[in-house]
Amino acid sequence: MKLFVSAPRGTTDLLGKELQDLGATALKVVAAGAHCEADTETLYRICLWSRIANRVLLPIATFKAGDTDALYDGAQTVNWQEVFPVTATFSVHCTLTQSVIDHSHYASLKVKDAIVDQFRDETGERPSVDTDNPDIRINLHIRRREAQIALDLSGGSLHRRGYREAGGEAPLKENLAASLLMFAGWPSQQALFDPMCGSGTLLIEGAMMAADIAPGLLREGFGFEHWSDHDETLWQQIVTEAEQRREKGLEKMQPIRGQDADKNAIRKSIANITRAGLQAHIHVETCVLNETGALPAALMDVEQGLLICNPPYGERVAAMGGLRLLYAALGKLKQRQLENWHEAIFTGSPELALYHGQVADEVVELNNGPIDCELLIYNKPDTLEKTGGEMFANRLRKNMKKFSRWAKREQINCYRVYDADLPEFAVAVDLYYSDRLYVHVQEYTAPKTVDATKALRRLQAAFTMLPEVFDVSAEQISFRQRRRQSGKGQYNRLAGTDEFHKVEEGHCQMWVNFADYLDTGLFLDHRITRKIFGELSAGKRVLNLYCYTATASLQAIAYGATESVSVDMSRTYLDWAQKNYSLNNVDIGQHRLIRDDCIEWLETAKQDKKSFDVIFIDPPTFSNSKRLDKEFDIQRDHVRLINLASKLLTKGGVILFSNNFRRFKLEESRFLNLKAEDISLKTIPEDFARRKNIHRCWKITQA
Repeated sequence: MKLFVSAPRGTTDLLGKELQDLGATALKVVAAGAHCEADTETLYRICLWSRIANRVLLPIATFKAGDTDALYDGAQTVNWQEVFPVTATFSVHCTLTQSVIDHSHYASLKVKDAIVDQFRDETGERPSVDTDNPDIRINLHIRRREAQIALDLSGGSLHRRGYREAGGEAPLKENLAASLLMFAGWPSQQALFDPMCGSGTLLIEGAMMAADIAPGLLREGFGFEHWSDHDETLWQQIVTEAEQRREKGLEKMQPIRGQDADKNAIRKSIANITRAGLQAHIHVETCVLNETGALPAALMDVEQGLLICNPPYGERVAAMGGLRLLYAALGKLKQRQLENWHEAIFTGSPELALYHGQVADEVVELNNGPIDCELLIYNKPDTLEKTGGEMFANRLRKNMKKFSRWAKREQINCYRVYDADLPEFAVAVDLYYSDRLYVHVQEYTAPKTVDATKALRRLQAAFTMLPEVFDVSAEQISFRQRRRQSGKGQYNRLAGTDEFHKVEEGHCQMWVNFADYLDTGLFLDHRITRKIFGELSAGKRVLNLYCYTATASLQAIAYGATESVSVDMSRTYLDWAQKNYSLNNVDIGQHRLIRDDCIEWLETAKQDKKSFDVIFIDPPTFSNSKRLDKEFDIQRDHVRLINLASKLLTKGGVILFSNNFRRFKLEESRFLNLKAEDISLKTIPEDFARRKNIHRCWKITQA
C-alpha cells in the first residue's frame, strides 16, 4: 500500500526515522509528513506504535474536479463496497488548497452523496453518516482542479492516546510532547523531571517511551477496524505482542517525577497518569518552582537526567516580571542542583528564555497549535565561553566605567551604555534609574544571511552576563526586538502588564514602560533636543506636534513656557502624556493635550489664527490614522507639514524639526520663506555618539 502519514510541523524528520524503524519502505519526507509504502502488518504497527504521526491516509482515488459535478462523478468511480460495508457509519472531511471549488462543506456533501447513492443503487441500502464518531473517515483534499480521496486508516488523529480527558491550561498534544522528548534525547538519560508538569503529558509520554509502551494501546479504536481489508487475526497478534512488551518494559523504569504550583493541575495530572496505568511509576506533587528548594528524593542521587518543561508564556501569565523570574529560576535550578543534567524548554516566547541564564546548544522550531514555538536544548557546560559572552561582558564593564562617570556629572538618570559595539552582539542596552536600576535590551534584527540559531545563541550569551555586570535580577531586565514598524502596527500594545516606572530628566519626572509597547515612552537620543526646545520656550507659547508622551512638552513647561499645545493622534500616548502631566502637577488649563491628526489640526488652527513662538515637530517615518484612514509619509509630506506650521509662527519664531528616517532628504527649496540650519550633530548625546545617524534635526526660522 502507498500511504501518506501526516505529522506536526517540524517533526517530520523524526517521523521518517520512526516509520523506517517500523518497517515502512520507499520513504519520502515532506513538510506535512511522509509518503511511504507498507504491507498490512506494517500499517498496523504504524497506527499502534507511532508516537509522532497525526493520521495515516490510504489514497484510493485521484481525479480532475473542476466543479462539484465532476467531484461527484469522480467519487462514483470508487467501488465503495470494497472499501467498507454498508453497516458501517462514515464521514467525509474536506480541505481545499487554491481550489476552484471554494466551499469545503459543500464539497464534502457531494462526495457523501456519491457514496450513499452508489450503495443504494447497488444494494438497496445506504450507510449512515456520523460526523462525530464514524467507523470510517474519508479524507477529501482538493488542490486547484485535482481531487484526492483517501481513507483515514488511523480513524482520527493518533495524538489522542486515550489517557487524557481533561488537560490543564493550554495542554500539549501527546504527539508533540513525544517529539519534544525525542529531540531532547530521551530515554537515554537516567531520570525525567518536569518542574511545571501541568496535566502530566510530558511525564506520561516519557514513561511510555522508557517502558516501551505502544502509544495506541489505550485507544478505543482505529479506522482500519471497519475497513474491508482488515485482518483481525493479524491485528490481535500485534496488540498481544505490544501488551507483552509493556509488561516487560515497566520492570525497568527510570525515576519519573513532576511538580506544579497549581493544585488543580496536579489533580488532573494524577487522573491522567491513573488512566494511563502508570500511577506506580510516575510521582507528581504540588510544589512551587524554587531553584534552592529540595528536589524529589528519587532524583537526589541521579547524575544525569533530563529536565524538560513547557513553562507559561504569552497571555497565560499577565505579569511579565513574574515570568522572567520563573525562567531565571529554571536556569538556577539546573546550575545549582542539576549541573550535569540535560535540559529542554519548550516556549512560545523565546525572549523569556533569555532570562534562563544559559545558552542553548540546539534550537528546534515547532508549533503548539497556532503558536510559533521553540524548543531550546541545553547540554554542554562550556557553551558560554564558546559564544563569547565574557567578551560582551568586558565591553559592558568598560562602557559602564566611562558612561557612569559622565552620567553622574551631567545628572542623567537614563542613558545608553552599549549599542552594537561588537558586531557579534547586535543589541542596544539602556539603563533607567527609578526606584532601582532597570536594564532595557533591544535586539537589532539579524540580516537573513545570519543563521537564526547562531544569532539566538549569541543573544542568550549576552543575556547571561547582564545580571552579573549590573547586579540586577531577572525582573529588572526587559527585552524588545527592534523591527521596522509601519502603519497602525507601530501603536499596537505588545503586552498588558501596565507596569510603569518613574524616572527623571532635568527638572521633570515621567513614566516609562518596558513591556507593553515597542518604545519605553522616553526617546533617549532626543535628550539634548528636548533641552534645546525647553531653553527656547522660556516665556513663550509653544506647540508640540506628534507629541508622543509629551516629554518634550514637559521640558518646555519646566523652562517656563507660558502656554503649550501638544497634539497627537494616539489615544494611548495622550493618556500616557496626561499621566506625565499629573506627575508634574501641570496646569492643563494653560497646557493642553489634543487628540487630532496633526496636519488636519494645523489647517484648522490657521483658520482660527492661532500663533506660537516655538514649534517642535518630531513625526514618525510613516503612519496610518485610524480615525481618518489617512497615511502620513515623512519624505512625501514633510514640506506641507512644515509650511503649514510656519503659518502659525510668530515673527522671530523657531521650528525644531526632527525625524529618524535614515534616507530622509530635507527639501528646503520648497519651503515658504523659511531657512533651515542642520543642527543634528549638536543634538546627538554622548551615549549615542557611535550612532550619529540615530536622528536628524533642523532649526527652521523665517527667511
